[in-house]
Amino acid sequence: MNRRNWLKSSALLAGGLTLFSGSANQLLAMPGKVARKKLLEESINYATDESIILAAPAPLKARLSSNENPFGPSAKAKKAIMEALETSYQYPSVYIRELTNKIAEYEGVKPENILMGAGSSPLLLAAAMYFSEKNGSNIVSGDPTYASLPRGAAEFNTAWTKVPLTADYKLDLDAMEKKVDSSTSLMYICNPNNPTGTVVDTAKLKAFCERVSKKVPVFVDEAYIDYLPDPKAASVMDAINKGQNVIVARTFSKLYGFAGLRVGYIVAQPELVKTLSKYTAGGFSISATSVKAALAAYNDQEFLKDALKKTLASKNFLYDVLKKEGYEFIPSSSNFVMFPLKMEGEKFTAELMKRGVGVRNWKFNNKEWCRISIGRMDEMQAFADAFKQVS
Repeated sequence: MNRRNWLKSSALLAGGLTLFSGSANQLLAMPGKVARKKLLEESINYATDESIILAAPAPLKARLSSNENPFGPSAKAKKAIMEALETSYQYPSVYIRELTNKIAEYEGVKPENILMGAGSSPLLLAAAMYFSEKNGSNIVSGDPTYASLPRGAAEFNTAWTKVPLTADYKLDLDAMEKKVDSSTSLMYICNPNNPTGTVVDTAKLKAFCERVSKKVPVFVDEAYIDYLPDPKAASVMDAINKGQNVIVARTFSKLYGFAGLRVGYIVAQPELVKTLSKYTAGGFSISATSVKAALAAYNDQEFLKDALKKTLASKNFLYDVLKKEGYEFIPSSSNFVMFPLKMEGEKFTAELMKRGVGVRNWKFNNKEWCRISIGRMDEMQAFADAFKQVS
């Protein structure tokens, strides 16, 4: 399968699976076409964000399966969208450049360090294609983690080396570093991690990036970084100015509320940015309305603090619900919470769906798990009512 056809067909997977069954690990070593067919067959057993939404009753009381921000986008972004319609017949190249410059200035990097995209997903896929070029290569990641990049690379016959999380469900950086060998083409880190919502120690991660990037590129996916108390301090963005072989991915899809508007970017060394740009349409794929909205919303601290405050209130409400029903949970640093179930996961999600509540289920550590995205308070109440009926 060539890359152009793969990009078309990968839409089946792009929004979806984060964890396959244990047998899927063996499939990743098969030839690309065979592995892809087998993985698609196995995917039937695992819900995706898209499949949950499409299967949901209308209307859905609580859409808590896709890690969206139900409080956004901001009023400034909405106003910018309306104003952008007047000139939306024009290609938005000049505004993409303006947004790139704005991000570069705030992050303390150069514009040539940045590659824009319609969300971070196409940029992760670009990395998946590029870092699977070398035959017999492997990509190292935690397990479970957000699987878009390593799963995409596996479609090109790149082995996926999965490293179990620590006892407190965090990425095991020490164990991941030990898995790097002469065939490793990329190290993938999702921090905060999806689906567990855990975050690793910042100092340890920065030291890890400095060491490991001397051996292989380190891709740090910071999709949920804005949910941390001090995102700038927790980010590894400073690795770029230090010349390290590190790639940082960011998206407006989470706290900014742009999941449907599609704006994201990666930051890396200029030569790597040029290389990855050959595998994606880049900023030219962003619509005029979306880029103008991003310009208006970027680093709008008043809005971001308000959205974060509402998210924390809903999360604390969820914690109380789980505690009252006798459930444990993984303390989350993001806009979703994972907790172990007391029944089969697919049955649990099906029962909640019957009651108009969409959530996700996982299987790992020999347990059935639910991941619930944080919604508005009325959505969390809808979950609470449904949960009490089935738990």
